[in-house]
Amino acid sequence: MTQDSTPSGYEPLTVESIPARLKEIAAITERLGRDSSQWQAREVGDGNLNLVFIVTGPGGSVIVKQALPYVRLVGDSWPLPLKRAFFEYHALTRQAARDPGMVPEVYHFDAVQGLIVMQFYTPHVILRQSLMAGVRHDGLARAMGLFCARTLFRGSDLSMDTSQRKADLALFADNVELCDITENLVFSDPYFDAEMNHHTSPQLDDIVARMRRDIDLKVAAQEMKAKFCNNAETLLHGDLHTGSIMVTADETRVIDPEFATYGPIGFDIGMLLANFFMAYYAQPGHAETTGARADYQEWILDVVAGIWRTFEAEFSRLWRQERTGILFERTLFEDQGDGLGAEQALGRRLNAIWQDTLGFAGVEIIRRTLSLAHIAENDSIEDANLRGKCERHGLLLGRQLLVNRETFAGLDAMLDLARTIEQGEMG
Repeated sequence: MTQDSTPSGYEPLTVESIPARLKEIAAITERLGRDSSQWQAREVGDGNLNLVFIVTGPGGSVIVKQALPYVRLVGDSWPLPLKRAFFEYHALTRQAARDPGMVPEVYHFDAVQGLIVMQFYTPHVILRQSLMAGVRHDGLARAMGLFCARTLFRGSDLSMDTSQRKADLALFADNVELCDITENLVFSDPYFDAEMNHHTSPQLDDIVARMRRDIDLKVAAQEMKAKFCNNAETLLHGDLHTGSIMVTADETRVIDPEFATYGPIGFDIGMLLANFFMAYYAQPGHAETTGARADYQEWILDVVAGIWRTFEAEFSRLWRQERTGILFERTLFEDQGDGLGAEQALGRRLNAIWQDTLGFAGVEIIRRTLSLAHIAENDSIEDANLRGKCERHGLLLGRQLLVNRETFAGLDAMLDLARTIEQGEMG
């Protein structure tokens, strides 16, 4: 058996088969109860790739997630190896160590079955659903800013023992197929008439044609693709968006790192901010009356600002207190009494990460509008004209962030541009 083949003995779970299949696993029976006849399972997966079940027994509940040997969104015409569960498992263990409490605890992992059994978050809901409903969440920006800073800094050569980091780099480099999805669907397909592209509103036909003729845009997208492919700075979540975050009124957790790979620090942050910007532009499509979501839109922009500012502050703290890796060693700066030099280096690193964040945010907005996998905030808007307007606003911002990433004056300039586009002052 090769790593890329479906292993002998693999069998997809069903609601009916789960009790018999899992009843001998102590880590599960300890949490659900030993009598599997009292377990109840229901399928809750609405993602693009996997089976996901909530299994409940007298002792509690767990999440059971199983990889399928194909892309669920497309079907068995697009095969995909089960080993992605291996990378998700290893990513979760590393994220748990780097920002404790922010990801689900793993109870059981089975590589042959592509199976992970993990902590069930309740009463948490997927953040994307909250954003469509206009619900606010205290501490969201801070939690996500800290998560990004801690996982990205502590997974890099700024912090890790170099031998361990290189071993991890080699391990996650084998997540080839999911990287291939990112490399094509995110960075290339939106910019030509790719087979799986689609946009949901004919009102976008003109801007789509214009963007596919836009040389500056296509060059910028390929520059960001080169960064993603070639710049293995840190272990990424790889698919950090508002569908990968679970929330209560005041608690935030992160799930689903199966796209984990090594890449640029700005990638995760850019993908995350892009999804908030798209939610910002989609609000008129979910408002009860015209203008009813204006205050909520400003709250979303406050979250964007809070994530970046928290990331910047925490990354700076980690730089000053946990910079123990092979990059920017303290022997070159602080140990020689040159704290100013260390601060100069920090400023340059943050500026580079900021520019990458903008570029990756731009490509994410564009691909989520024109490529295969869209966002529910836009797709659920029934009025085609309104949906097209919301999506057009996102595309306009995405192009500006991507093409002009090196010239933005700062965070406030980005937020002001988002507002200008929403007010219809750019078309």
